[in-house]
Amino acid sequence: MLKFFNSLFGRVVIALVAGIVIGAVFPHFAQSLRPLGDGFLKLIKMVIGPIVFCVVVSGMAHAGDLRKVGRVGLKAVVYFEIMTTIALVIGAVLAYATRPGVGMNIDLHSLDPASLATYTEHAKSLKDTAGFLLKIIPDTAINAFATGDILQILVFSVLFGSALSLLGNKAQRVSSLIDELSQVFFRVMSFIIKLAPLGVLGAIAFTTGTYGVESLKQLGMLVLVFYASCIVFVVVVLGIVMRLAGFSIFKLMRYLREELSIVLGTASSDAVLPQIMRKLEWMGVKDSTVGLVIPTGYSFNLDGFSIYLTLAVIFIAQATNTPLSMHDLIVVVLVSLVTSKGAHGIPGSAIVILAATLSAIPAIPVLGLVLILPVDWFVGIARALTNLIGNCVATVVVAVWENDIDRARARRVLNRDAALRYVPAGDIAEPAEGQHAPAV
Repeated sequence: MLKFFNSLFGRVVIALVAGIVIGAVFPHFAQSLRPLGDGFLKLIKMVIGPIVFCVVVSGMAHAGDLRKVGRVGLKAVVYFEIMTTIALVIGAVLAYATRPGVGMNIDLHSLDPASLATYTEHAKSLKDTAGFLLKIIPDTAINAFATGDILQILVFSVLFGSALSLLGNKAQRVSSLIDELSQVFFRVMSFIIKLAPLGVLGAIAFTTGTYGVESLKQLGMLVLVFYASCIVFVVVVLGIVMRLAGFSIFKLMRYLREELSIVLGTASSDAVLPQIMRKLEWMGVKDSTVGLVIPTGYSFNLDGFSIYLTLAVIFIAQATNTPLSMHDLIVVVLVSLVTSKGAHGIPGSAIVILAATLSAIPAIPVLGLVLILPVDWFVGIARALTNLIGNCVATVVVAVWENDIDRARARRVLNRDAALRYVPAGDIAEPAEGQHAPAV
């Protein structure tokens, strides 16, 4: 029991329970705790850009052969698109099977468009493919970091990493500097992550105080269907993928339970990016593969978000009694394959991308998004959890394809071999006493 209380996982669980109690008993006080959650997420976002840059550049530099980098990147993108398509289809199928919006009979004239103004403004830049492609190119390298746009940082990082790899020994000092900088940023993140229980406490207390305890158990049919969709995707789809790769999805989630608990409380997977990468490396995945797949997946492999896109679109159509043709559904899936890639880093990303998607489908009223605004935070929890698990599975799969994983070590780690217990030190995995660090 003492071990549980001393662990990060234990402290986060305690913070979750305490936040719910405070929100239920002292709702007004609970709402004043929102800065704890918002502040924690701002601290995380402060260092995410530099961390992504360092790990991508370092991964490409250490990979050596750019052809291997290109091969890993291509396999990752192909895998991402396949999983995204499956996720979109699952959302659509379950929406039609459960019909969560049927019977609501919403009159669009009764909805207030003012609450959507901010989101539709952001969506304007995503309405056409050319505009989206131009948007991922930063005006300046510094501006990409200043705005925290992960897609723009990835573009610059890939170019920088390619140049560094081609220069070889001539740029050895730069490569070493970036490696050292990555360790510094990981250490900074380790300081921040110690505040996770406070962030979770503030976020969950505010939400419970604002929406009431009932909101945690009776969020409506849409939320229930979405959670069920995510469970189906993780257990069935990702479970089969992991089994084909030779591992268990349940053992992987158990291994990542601390990180998943933080995401559960904050509804953000940014908070655990460094820990996830270090744990995958400790598990036996080559660092260059982790450094390429995980950061790229944060923008290109949003499984939970993809499920929600089609589910929410069909829900709005059902709620407003808007008929959808097969052509409309195909357009939804195809447009979502593009718009979902711009989700990370956009304020209110789910609503923004949904607005951009609906703008391409005149049959469905964009104003219907007002219906899902009250539950967006709650579905955001499952979105973030599914996105994170999906990216970890993607890393394992690509590593298996490239033979960049020590299978024997991975099985021992996932089976909780005491000799290979993960020991974080400043968020940098170090071997347990008497053991040697893995050569990956």
